[in-house]
Amino acid sequence: MNAFAYRLKRLWTLCRKETLQIIRDPSTLLISFIFPGILLFIFGAGINLDSSTVTLGVVLEDTRPQAISLAESLANSPTFHVKTGFDAKQMGDELRAGHVRGFLIVRGDFSERALRQSPGTPSLLLVTDGSEPNTASFVAAHVRGAVAVWQREELKRQGRELKGLDIETRSWFNPSTESRNFLLPGSISIVMTVVGALLTALVVAREWERGTMEALLAAGVSRFELLASKVIPYFVLGLISFVICVGLTRYAFHVPFRGSFGAVMLVGALFLGSALGLGLLLSTVLKSQFNAAQAALNAAFLPALMLSGFVFEISSMPAPIRAVTTIVPARYFVVAMQTVFQAGDVWPVLIRAFEGMSLAALGFLGVTYLKTRRRLE
Repeated sequence: MNAFAYRLKRLWTLCRKETLQIIRDPSTLLISFIFPGILLFIFGAGINLDSSTVTLGVVLEDTRPQAISLAESLANSPTFHVKTGFDAKQMGDELRAGHVRGFLIVRGDFSERALRQSPGTPSLLLVTDGSEPNTASFVAAHVRGAVAVWQREELKRQGRELKGLDIETRSWFNPSTESRNFLLPGSISIVMTVVGALLTALVVAREWERGTMEALLAAGVSRFELLASKVIPYFVLGLISFVICVGLTRYAFHVPFRGSFGAVMLVGALFLGSALGLGLLLSTVLKSQFNAAQAALNAAFLPALMLSGFVFEISSMPAPIRAVTTIVPARYFVVAMQTVFQAGDVWPVLIRAFEGMSLAALGFLGVTYLKTRRRLE
């Protein structure tokens, strides 16, 4: 048997030993298969930036048919639950109490000016709750849209034409504009970051705590063989977890998937390299399962949540923070997953993400290789 075949057989033996260790340790299987599903269901069921139905107050200072028609049009909208009143002060109190998310004042001269189509008309005042900017923007946009639709219908009914430009709006990639369609692919990055880092954060530290690292070093195992035996079995486990997450996102939450299976698997494989590398580095340096697990949770979860663009827009961050995000692998993973799910295989975007994730994986695994000692102190 030549040297290469001997090394290959020894690597296979080490991987088999690590696989048996995984099978005997229920916590590893729990982290691999149950934990991702639970996290993804929490993200899928709990995180939603859409406002489905909001309560809108309508103050009718004008009670003529034109104003009543507008109020009925708003009440018939699936977006609003309308609460009608005749006192702006009372409706203001309702807004302060949180009973309505905004209110529209239909002023007394509305009927005369409603269909005049000159600047400054019709006379409406919309008050929204600015303490919740997203909801305020949602209310303002839908009220403007509802008023425009009502105005167009009224002019059509009177045989008149709407002056000015009529804008038709279309949303590419996410036509329904549901936030779940971009949040869930992004949330896979959070799940896989935590799972990947936790899987390998324990393996080297466990060898040191159990005193079996000495036996491995005494057997003449090289650093490459040692690290490869710690990465390959967990890489397979991580890929299975990734497929479960993608499947749940696609079939349990019905998020459109427009990319290819090959592209999404390549994205997952490259990101797993960086996540497993981070966990392995922490396990190698800290040599304590408890400390490594704590460090992995903090080092993996917080940057992935705060600096990946999953929740907070990176372009709106200050320049120094934007620079920090370039070394966070989850940033590239979020972009790649959202692209594959919503737009398909857009290779110029994916290749840039592949480069970022590959460099991160090489960086973490390279530092781990350098930090791995072959001798006991």
